[in-house]
Amino acid sequence: MILSWIDIAVIIAYLVSVLLIGLYISKRASRNMDSYFLGGKTIPWWALGVSNASGMFDIAGTMWLVSMCFVYGLKSAWLPWIWPIFNQIFLMIYLSVWLRRSNVMTGAQWMETRFGNGKGAQLSQMVVVVFALVSAIGFIAYAFKGIGKFAAIFFPWELSPDLYALIIFAITTIYVVKGGMYSVVFTEILQFVIMTIAAISVGVIAMYMVSPEQLAAATPQGWDQLFFDWRLDLNWQGLIDSVNVKVQEDGLELFGLMIMMMLFKGVLSSMAGPVPNYDMQRILATKSPKDAAKMSGLVSLVMFFPRYMMVAGLSILAIVYMGPDIQAQGAQFDFEQILPFAINNFVPVGLTGLLIAGLLAAFMSTYAASVNAAPAYFVNDIYRRYLRPDADSRTYVRMSYIVSIVLVVLGMGLGLMLGSINAIMQWIFAALFGGYAAANLLKWHWWRFNAYGYFWGMLAGLLGALVLPIALPDVQPLMAFPLLLLFGLIGSVAGTLLTPPESDEVLCEFYRTVKPWGVWGPIREKVIAIEADFVPNKEFSRDMCNVVVGIVWQLALVVMPIYLVIQQWWSMLAAFCVIVVTSWILKKNWLDKLPD
Repeated sequence: MILSWIDIAVIIAYLVSVLLIGLYISKRASRNMDSYFLGGKTIPWWALGVSNASGMFDIAGTMWLVSMCFVYGLKSAWLPWIWPIFNQIFLMIYLSVWLRRSNVMTGAQWMETRFGNGKGAQLSQMVVVVFALVSAIGFIAYAFKGIGKFAAIFFPWELSPDLYALIIFAITTIYVVKGGMYSVVFTEILQFVIMTIAAISVGVIAMYMVSPEQLAAATPQGWDQLFFDWRLDLNWQGLIDSVNVKVQEDGLELFGLMIMMMLFKGVLSSMAGPVPNYDMQRILATKSPKDAAKMSGLVSLVMFFPRYMMVAGLSILAIVYMGPDIQAQGAQFDFEQILPFAINNFVPVGLTGLLIAGLLAAFMSTYAASVNAAPAYFVNDIYRRYLRPDADSRTYVRMSYIVSIVLVVLGMGLGLMLGSINAIMQWIFAALFGGYAAANLLKWHWWRFNAYGYFWGMLAGLLGALVLPIALPDVQPLMAFPLLLLFGLIGSVAGTLLTPPESDEVLCEFYRTVKPWGVWGPIREKVIAIEADFVPNKEFSRDMCNVVVGIVWQLALVVMPIYLVIQQWWSMLAAFCVIVVTSWILKKNWLDKLPD
């Protein structure tokens, strides 16, 4: 693609501005560990929420969403449940409050509040650090694969996708490593504004260029329907035959079964709490538990409309105007290239530069957030705790620089070995996060669960996720979730029952501070015996009711912009009404009742 001088100027202006912001803020970020990793817990909740939304607006994920919307139409709105996207609902309703009350810096440090300081707690911290570093490397590889494919289409030089990715990684790493959380948050706000303008513009262009009649003629029956039967029943034969091959490769012909599995895995994974990545860091960086809940709620509210305007817009442009070319290419077509091909062919000069800058911003957001979050686990929970407990703040920050660079190198190495975005996405969200579920579900909800149970449960799940691609290469990672969950449960329960419980002092302090609901009867009675005026958490029913309402609210936020772009006005109005009603319920039954 040959970019105009206007587009090139927009892209260069953006890259220079984020580098300058990162370097300017770096002095403030390098004061100490708390400033570097959590922004000193002074950043407003709304800024952290927009930053978190920007971090989830990643280029690799957007390329995947466009390919899914192209193939599955409105039914693609369900597919982000594989992550699961509704974990943000569990966080906003109650888990962000629970997590922020611990007042720690990392998920590994949180282990002390739950399990104390014994040998079991130390093993638990170690396994969380390992998980955080492994998942960070996976996310970096995921971003590496996406940005390389994207850049190879748009940039004028004849370089390989991997070489483009290496160059862009080098530029981004400078401001991320140097600026810490301050740099990440404030550049991500800028990135979100750019991405929102570009995304809505793409949706408007698609509405202007594609009529409902054109779209209906180019898609199979059922493409524009949200709800589904047991089988997918989308037949692209005669339109784009290779899409049927894509559906078989994705393993989604039994669509109802896959969605049920996504819901089963998603609910358990969501109740386990956030994995140790950028999402958790932003919760811990808020000023208070109430701010943590509002921050998590804002993510869903601001992210979906612009993102799905662009996803739907690029999808229908590609279907209507590129369908014959894709049909001619047959099975050789790479559906992950739909996003860059559609931009290349349908977005006008000037807006192309803004959109490329926005998608670079999306890449930088995800990448920056991952690189900023992971080093905290090594530096705070291993280096400072065991190797250099008496070092000054500058030493810890410099070590964070080194760890960040090592993780980037390892992530790029993994990215060079991967064939597709979908491969690493499926492994991260289905296998790796699936292995995380059992131990972390029990840590919140069962008083008897101890540090040894957590260690063996996490170790079993992590090893299962690492071995899965080798031992069962033909098994879809999502379908292996029950097996990974079973491994984690066996390790967790066996490790717990074969070792003594944690001390009453540790358990009572945790229960008094965090106030979880679940199987905490013996500890609740001991806390009430000490503090007669203690009020235990009896909000399980209300929280679960709000979770159900919140998931419906979130799904409506996803489908409304898609209905808008494909010009199904009555369906869009119905989605809007659902949003209004569920928002009112959440206002009355959640927001107004958040504890101060």
